[in-house]
Amino acid sequence: MIATIIVLSMFLLLAMGMPVGFSLIAAGALGIFWIGGPAALLGILSSMPKDNAASYEFLAIPMFLLMAEFVLRSGIADDLFQAAAAWFGRVRGGLGIATALAGAGFGAICGSSTAAAATLSSTSLPAMLKYGYDMRMASGVVAISGTLSMLIPPSIAMVIYALLADVSVAKMLIAGVIPGIIVTFTIALTVWYLAIRNPEHAPLTEPVTLGQKFASLRPILPMILLMGAVTGVIYTGVATPTEASAVGAFFAGVLYISRQGFRWREMAQVFSRATRTACMLAIIILGAHIFTTFFALTQTTQVIIDWVGALPVNRWVVLVVLVIVILLLGFFLDQMAILVLTVPILAPLLTSLDFDLVWFGVIMIVTAEIGLVHPPLGLNCFVVAKYAKVPSGEVFWGVLPHCIAHLIAIAIMVAFPALSLWLPSQM
Repeated sequence: MIATIIVLSMFLLLAMGMPVGFSLIAAGALGIFWIGGPAALLGILSSMPKDNAASYEFLAIPMFLLMAEFVLRSGIADDLFQAAAAWFGRVRGGLGIATALAGAGFGAICGSSTAAAATLSSTSLPAMLKYGYDMRMASGVVAISGTLSMLIPPSIAMVIYALLADVSVAKMLIAGVIPGIIVTFTIALTVWYLAIRNPEHAPLTEPVTLGQKFASLRPILPMILLMGAVTGVIYTGVATPTEASAVGAFFAGVLYISRQGFRWREMAQVFSRATRTACMLAIIILGAHIFTTFFALTQTTQVIIDWVGALPVNRWVVLVVLVIVILLLGFFLDQMAILVLTVPILAPLLTSLDFDLVWFGVIMIVTAEIGLVHPPLGLNCFVVAKYAKVPSGEVFWGVLPHCIAHLIAIAIMVAFPALSLWLPSQM
């Protein structure tokens, strides 16, 4: 009864517009006070904020955010798209495929989906419209390509999932590599199919010589090396994710200065934005831990585990239901809220059902990607609509085929766990 009241109060705070982190803190603190009194509440609040902020693994988040800010301001996203367009422009739907590849490359440096969607909207979207691409097709592929930043390392969502589920951050990041390739291929294949079906929606571009194609790779070579180095040192064990994030942030800063020069004002903005975002995420994680502590005190998680364990259904049926629930939550909550609200409850449940938490993390992130592009909350679609100056409904229609293709990709990854677990097992 207490747990129900506290959960409802938390959702009420969210409905009133309170940020996710503060809603979790307020509701969780109220529940702890209700059960244990002021002594229990003060004991938790006096130690938990410091313990969360001092976590060694958490340091990877501000460093990855700093790396993303440097790359965003370096202007390399335009070079990424130009290189991909040079190589695939003569393929039917080539500029859309180039957008997917640019989104994957950008996602390998920038862990923010909305930032990736905004950047692709200002680079690849004008180019596609210039060559006569259908607005729905062009805006749809831009919106869905931005979501790759959630999956391809270094992904902030992956790091937060690992911290909440208490699994290895390194294994979680590496687990996203092969699924990231699969999802990128899924987007590209969907664009190609749509272009073959309606050739007038995706005209071919001018021919590009082989020399021009290789020349287009030169500006993006430093970013490719940075991307490979960050993921490579984590995979080989040469550095922890925290160490790799710090090195990546440093060299991203060098890349930014070499391309844009050193500007005190802009450097201050870079550090300020990264710090503010990191603080916001720290509050969200703190709120999740306080709320989880309340659940532990009420034995709510154990009650849920016992109830599900007693159900006369196969564990795979439970998994499919959980994936559908996460998909439905995307209609009303953003992806970070879904993670912090569900992972602390689902992690013990899935462990009791003998599912691998790293594998489920990948499934959860890919499922949450769809929430970024389907109504009514599809944030990436609103970002693209703003940049393209078109009704958001046009973008939602354009992204619909990609949502269907994503569901097929999720089914494949559920059916074949090795796609997510093979690389981490080789570390």
